[in-house]
Amino acid sequence: MRTSETSEKDARRLERALDQATEVLLQSLAPNHHWSGSLSSSALSTATAVTALAIVQRNSGIFQSQTEAGLQWLSDHANEDGGWGDTVASLSNLSTTTLCWAAFGAVEGAGARFQKTVANAEQWLKQKAGGISPEVLAPAVIARYGKDRTFSVPILTMCALAGRLGSGREAWKHVIPLPFELAAFPHRFFAALRLPVVSYALPALIAIGQARHVHSPSRNPIVRGLRNASRERTLRKLTEIQPTNGGFLEATPLTSFVVMSLAGSGQPNHPVVQRGVQFLKESQREDGSWPIDTNLATWVTTLAVNAIGEDVSTVLPAEARRDVCDWLLQQQYREVHPYTQAAPGGWAWTDLPGGVPDADDTSGAVLALKRLGMKETAIKPAAFAGIEWLLGLQNRDGGIPTFCRGWGALPFDRSSADITAHALRAWLAWREELSGPLKGRVETAIQHGVAFLGNTQRPDGSWVPLWFGNQHGPDDENPTYGTARVVQALADPKCQDSAAAQQALARGVDWLMRAQNSDGSWGGFAQGSASIEETALAVEALSEVLVQGTQSEPVRVAVEKGADWLVAQVESGSWLQPSPIGFYFAKLWYFEKLYPVIFTVGALRSALRLVSRRA
Repeated sequence: MRTSETSEKDARRLERALDQATEVLLQSLAPNHHWSGSLSSSALSTATAVTALAIVQRNSGIFQSQTEAGLQWLSDHANEDGGWGDTVASLSNLSTTTLCWAAFGAVEGAGARFQKTVANAEQWLKQKAGGISPEVLAPAVIARYGKDRTFSVPILTMCALAGRLGSGREAWKHVIPLPFELAAFPHRFFAALRLPVVSYALPALIAIGQARHVHSPSRNPIVRGLRNASRERTLRKLTEIQPTNGGFLEATPLTSFVVMSLAGSGQPNHPVVQRGVQFLKESQREDGSWPIDTNLATWVTTLAVNAIGEDVSTVLPAEARRDVCDWLLQQQYREVHPYTQAAPGGWAWTDLPGGVPDADDTSGAVLALKRLGMKETAIKPAAFAGIEWLLGLQNRDGGIPTFCRGWGALPFDRSSADITAHALRAWLAWREELSGPLKGRVETAIQHGVAFLGNTQRPDGSWVPLWFGNQHGPDDENPTYGTARVVQALADPKCQDSAAAQQALARGVDWLMRAQNSDGSWGGFAQGSASIEETALAVEALSEVLVQGTQSEPVRVAVEKGADWLVAQVESGSWLQPSPIGFYFAKLWYFEKLYPVIFTVGALRSALRLVSRRA
């Protein structure tokens, strides 16, 4: 039993740890008034970039230093089992290992120079996929992604271009054709057309589809003629949607696939290729690697502000808050986005030209504008525009998708529990300041969103997120992240106007309690290996349940144990080691160095609020 003296000692430890974590977070605030973070280097990105540059350089050799540096980094960072994961902390997987193996085939002479690395990779593929022959490897890659062609076809396209599937037309029989001609239709028809790739992969659909068509055109004369007729028109669309810096979505893999596909089908001098090459050259790191994306500046900035929460006015001086606020306002899209045709009012994950407005970042920005507590006249119109944007994205099932309403065929376009929960929090933050029709629409949207969360809760009480996973969990899922995010939203009393919502919250809380490890930590799933990020998210969510008025001694004990575990990690210095919990599209892993810092600040601040209220 804890005495008052023990409780005071624990509170002081908690406060010291919070001060230390907050100081690290503030030191990461860039001089240009936002947080940039740092994404992990990616073997997958490095492999695709090396291959793209190698294919462009085949007749010139101008990128030899870049490709050599990239191959050396890959060789140096192969896992002990011979394969590669997406990050240096990731387990080997089929997709990344296949792409890295292909990269060594794409660069002339690399197989001999890196003979041991290539042999080890081939041994891994033989053990995990059953072989490296096209007849074995291609079906294994396709099976990994099922009906979603967003990543399986690009992988096999790169293998074909690198000579790993054989030669000539025979190699391309293993690459599923993509109907790039559909990109010639107006954007408003895309959802109805049920494209075989997710909404944001249009550049890959066009470029990779054209590569397959050039190397192995359809034997059907009607289809072949239609595709021939649509090549120029779809290339014009690809040119129109390419960002000014050349990087599609700021993503190295997507940009690389576009570059290698066009260059490998006879168009190395096309403007899209040249701009894409420039993006790849400029985004290579000094050690020879590439990250999965350039940065998550807007995302980590809003996460940081919202983690500081109600204490932002004491943690950040007024001038700093004003600067952060101004920076966030500058990131809002004021016009229809040329890529996804998204309406004005949303935010992307980055401050760079390749960003695309999405629901998670718009919710985060709307919340952060409220948290910052500034009185500038521009804030309310911006926040209300973001609220409107989210309302326009809500699907008929009540859930919120990532980018586009109505694209429901593939996983990364469907409504998502964690993204819906984030939108609920954004709407609720401004609810009392809304009026008229907008307030009525938000009230209705909240009801539909809560109903969606109830309908998508798993029988065990958990929710699974879309853009976060756990490499040790079944099917790479991370129910701790998903459940924590939903519980944090449903804990708001304004979401508790029905017995079903109250029951959903109680079951979610119960799942988090059962998932906690005996030492107080959490992993991505019940009794999973502990991580800073997942423990912090669970502690913050359960703290919110208690702060909002639910009196539960077991929940309080769970929060205390979780907070104690986090404090011990801060004291030992181990809390700064990030885990690969982030998903990119098509199950590509990343880690972000600011995640453990931001999430720890949010968790310890929430836990300290509880201590203060009990004092």
